[in-house]
Amino acid sequence: MDRLDSEILGILQQDARISYRDLGVRVGLSANATADRVRRMRRDGVIRGFTVIVDPAADTRGGLVVFIDLSLRQDTTNEEFEERVVRLPGITEVVHVTGEYDYLVRARAADPAALDALLRRLKREAGVAQSSTRIALKGAHGPAIP
Repeated sequence: MDRLDSEILGILQQDARISYRDLGVRVGLSANATADRVRRMRRDGVIRGFTVIVDPAADTRGGLVVFIDLSLRQDTTNEEFEERVVRLPGITEVVHVTGEYDYLVRARAADPAALDALLRRLKREAGVAQSSTRIALKGAHGPAIP
């Protein structure tokens, strides 16, 4: 990866739907050269995918959005946890973090009973020793963090 790739990534993080032509103009490349770089970064795993950020106020699915800090049991490896946790219903994001906990998980639960069931499954099936859960009350989205 070079400076142009880094610049392309920064722009795509702000607007993943930008055309190759407009992206190329911003970094000083042709549309074809820009597309080739993006395809290479996808093939090499630098770009793992594209996503949509939904405004929680516009989300009609309802339920709770929660953030769960998790510590793993000593007999559970990070790889085992990551493989198991993504299979659980309602999990929308899993991030390996520093600090007191091992992971931060973002999830959606229909109601408190469904949240309780998810927490129990995390401990029983994914190797979680301890958790701390926060319920999102309101969301705001600013510019993407590069």
